Amino acid sequence: MKKIANYINGKLSAPASNQYIDNYNPATGSVYSLIPNSGDEDVQFAIKSAREAFDSWSSLPNAKRASWLDKIANAIESRMDELALAESIDNGKPLSLAKSVDIPRARDNFKFYATAIMHYASESHRTGDGIINYTLRKPVGVAACISPWNLPLYLFSWKIAPALAAGNTVVAKPSEITPMTAYLLSEICVEIGLPAGVLNIVHGLGATTGNAIISSNEIDLVSFTGGTSTGAHIAKIVAPKFKKMSLELGGKNPNIIFDDCDFEKALKTTVHSSFENQGQICLCGSRILVQRGIYEKFKNAFVEQVGNMRIGNPLNEDSQLGAIVSKPHFDKILSYIEIAKSEGGKILTGGIPISLADDNKDGWFIAPTIIEGLDQQCRTNQEEIFGPIVTIQPFDTIEEALELANSTEYGLAATIWTSNLSTAHHVADKIKSGIVWVNCWLLRDLRTPFGGMKNSGVGREGGWEALNFFTEPKNVCIKF
Repeated sequence: MKKIANYINGKLSAPASNQYIDNYNPATGSVYSLIPNSGDEDVQFAIKSAREAFDSWSSLPNAKRASWLDKIANAIESRMDELALAESIDNGKPLSLAKSVDIPRARDNFKFYATAIMHYASESHRTGDGIINYTLRKPVGVAACISPWNLPLYLFSWKIAPALAAGNTVVAKPSEITPMTAYLLSEICVEIGLPAGVLNIVHGLGATTGNAIISSNEIDLVSFTGGTSTGAHIAKIVAPKFKKMSLELGGKNPNIIFDDCDFEKALKTTVHSSFENQGQICLCGSRILVQRGIYEKFKNAFVEQVGNMRIGNPLNEDSQLGAIVSKPHFDKILSYIEIAKSEGGKILTGGIPISLADDNKDGWFIAPTIIEGLDQQCRTNQEEIFGPIVTIQPFDTIEEALELANSTEYGLAATIWTSNLSTAHHVADKIKSGIVWVNCWLLRDLRTPFGGMKNSGVGREGGWEALNFFTEPKNVCIKF
């Protein structure tokens, strides 16, 4: 059975304890590889390696660092099919999705920041005669980058690329649930000869390996994507040390559909925005709010299309939904379906586990689920489920739509469907969300800020926001 290795100080290595964790294929429910159960010794070695590499890496001209990022991007491109297959097997997502979204985006993250660092500039101000103020932006030091399981290499690279481009060295931990493409990234770094210690990838459990990373006094900043409760735990440790942190956390995103929308486009996109990656994307719209004039028509069409979605082996090209990422998460999602029933919810379609044949008979599959009849304050509409479950409810006025949309503790993303420009601008302005899509979903420009309000996080990623986070501004005032 394949054993994944850590990547520390430029080399692939076993954990110091020689202890491993089972890694499951969600589509079969079986163990198919082993993950290092890294301990404090591994973490400290990784941090020491990053610290020792910092001076030389941060002193490189931007163009030199950019060339290394380009080499990584090109190597990802050359192994696109291998990485996509690994992502599908490890995560349970359809292979077609990994091929079209996850791995191309990981490549593009490195390419984008290779270019961005070459155009990154700071400000200067002429304050008066003979006085000029200018700002230097210096890399912070050793960055801890911790990423989630839903978009494994996509979000891993989204943190690592800007951190390295800005001149930081990195200690990174992928999710222990989906470690395979991070390991393949380690292989790529070895192949291209990335300088030792610049990037270190340590595998293990969040409660042990992750906690050891964020608790170290030798870490200079933390970038984390994951659940809100874990983000709160990280903040309790990192904030008292006055270290920089970026926390991209949970969401309970509204999808607001007005009766003047382009019906067919809204319907087609809502199917995707509800259930892409089995609903395991923080940007999925899990609360479908439909204006009463088209509510019944939209509901019926939505239920029909979702009921016809193809659930199958993720490796099959025609599978629209794959497996849930892990057995504990599978059980959690099913428990929320029971909670919704107890709260008075009516299951319009789905709501059951799916048993497939042959190799997939023990896999973790759940039918895409639509629930009606719940009030906004129930647990199903307030808590992040992160699975193939959406609720649907009507509204009458813009004010009611905004009240419903803003009624949770989260504020990550929202989608608005309307042909009225005034409505679009008004709702986009009033909704408490870090990202708003109008008549579209998941269109991303890597130059734009990414992140949420309220309990959906602290800070922003993307574009200059990421490079600003991974640098410290220093003002210099000269009188001449």
